[in-house]
Amino acid sequence: MYRFLLSRQWVILTLIALVLVPTMIELGFWQFHRHERRVAQNALIEDSISAAPVPVEELTSPGHTVPRTDYWRPVTATGTFDTAHEVVVRRRTSSDDRIGVHVLTPLVLRDGKVLVVNRGWVPAAADQHSYPAVPPVPKDEVTITGRLKADETTGASGIKDLKGLPDRQVMLIDSRQQAQLIGREVLGGYVEQTAPEPAGGTIEQIPEPDHDSIGAHMAYAVQWWLFAAGVPVGWVILVRREKRDREAAAASGAAGPPEPDTAETLATPSR
Repeated sequence: MYRFLLSRQWVILTLIALVLVPTMIELGFWQFHRHERRVAQNALIEDSISAAPVPVEELTSPGHTVPRTDYWRPVTATGTFDTAHEVVVRRRTSSDDRIGVHVLTPLVLRDGKVLVVNRGWVPAAADQHSYPAVPPVPKDEVTITGRLKADETTGASGIKDLKGLPDRQVMLIDSRQQAQLIGREVLGGYVEQTAPEPAGGTIEQIPEPDHDSIGAHMAYAVQWWLFAAGVPVGWVILVRREKRDREAAAASGAAGPPEPDTAETLATPSR
């Protein structure tokens, strides 16, 4: 009755179904794990940004790699801005997706160590080889507050660290790179400045990271799992339909051609 399943067509169809089911299940778990990571990330951001600010030296030091648990932690730092070693980070977007640069200004702390401060976004110069107009900083000692971040890498950000850039322009925010440029000890990571706010909106500070949206990963996971469940159901439906069609064809063939009517045969004159 089901011998047709051994035909080449049905063997191929069955093998495709057997491959699709585990593949779709795995894709569902992939999306589910992305959902879990997003939820954990949101919880980390919320816990970090709601923490009380601490002196930056309590969380980082020269050459230190900022761990994930300290991302976005509010910190304070007191020192004097060093505009002579200020640089800009190319190809950064504003809150309304305009292309510009981030301004990195070293803050020389009281003990002589340096903290890299991302003061925010400004428009890029019309000529990419020129240094953009950057708002000035206070000349006296200042205390800033900001969010601690880890050094950027090509692997984590996907941004290529291009060489041969114009003077005082970089692609990544990297404290080790800045230490080489400045020639002093630089604390690991950097700080996104949140206070004091720039006067007159001359520079756009980095907005607080999003920690409310969880995306559609869970919906995608459920969708893949439903597809996986639908494959065997569809296979069974096709098998039953094939069986029914073959039975109908066999029954039609067994009945044979209809018997001719005897009276009509007799009434027909022979030639």
